[in-house]
Amino acid sequence: MNEIVTRFAPSPSGYLHLGHAASAALAFGFAKKNSGKCLLRIEDIDTTRCKEEFEQAIYEDLAWLGFKWPTPTRRQTEHLADYAAVLDKLRDMKLVYRCFKTRKEILNEIARAPHNPGEPYTGPREVMDEGLEKELVAEGKLYAWRLSLYRSQEYLGRQYNRLSFMNNGEKVRAGPAVLGDVILARKDVGTSYHIACCHDDALQGVTDIVRGVDLLDSTHIHCLLQELMGWPVPRYHHHALLVDKDGKRFSKRDKSLTLRALRQSGASPQNTLAHASQLG
Repeated sequence: MNEIVTRFAPSPSGYLHLGHAASAALAFGFAKKNSGKCLLRIEDIDTTRCKEEFEQAIYEDLAWLGFKWPTPTRRQTEHLADYAAVLDKLRDMKLVYRCFKTRKEILNEIARAPHNPGEPYTGPREVMDEGLEKELVAEGKLYAWRLSLYRSQEYLGRQYNRLSFMNNGEKVRAGPAVLGDVILARKDVGTSYHIACCHDDALQGVTDIVRGVDLLDSTHIHCLLQELMGWPVPRYHHHALLVDKDGKRFSKRDKSLTLRALRQSGASPQNTLAHASQLG
């Protein structure tokens, strides 16, 4: 049996909080229980929100909690060319398209949907006129590269309806339509969480992914991307979200509950992990 490899992949867009501590404990604990390893990955492609000070705090907080990980740590902003190559391949396969609609236009279009108002956005089946597309690009109009579910289904044929993944030990049939035609890149940001995450999981040999149930919908899209790109499908273990005594999700805005604040207040790592494990 191959070595179990999982990962903890925070975004340095704020300081880690108790919810992150609990999630990290589950990921690192899963690796330890299965005599495997847990990687640390810094998912910092959101350059407007991610900051070096938050990244440094991640290393300090996790070390304070007693977690160890193989080095060097992969930082996604150092590998943007890798993700651009994925988008190029999908573009060559005719599976992505430029979407020039604004967020407001898309929301209005979804609201007007005759059969299923409120459903995720799915773009037109027809390819935009090449001349019009070139004209809009030349004008500098903003756009996003979206993955076409319609074209993906055509490309995969019957296999599209056979897509599946293991979640918490049970086989789940993937339904990519849950998120519609997702954005894979923007004109000003050459990649997205979906591409970068799936690419790195494949590259780093991740066999098992331990993460919050809030990302379950994304897993359906990830399963499709993995099939299209020929990447292995990891086993998934989605855990319940951590909430406070009032049932509210922890947030990076809750500064008093950040691991950095707890460290500075004199809290012990043992008590912090024990507290985090009791929440939910």
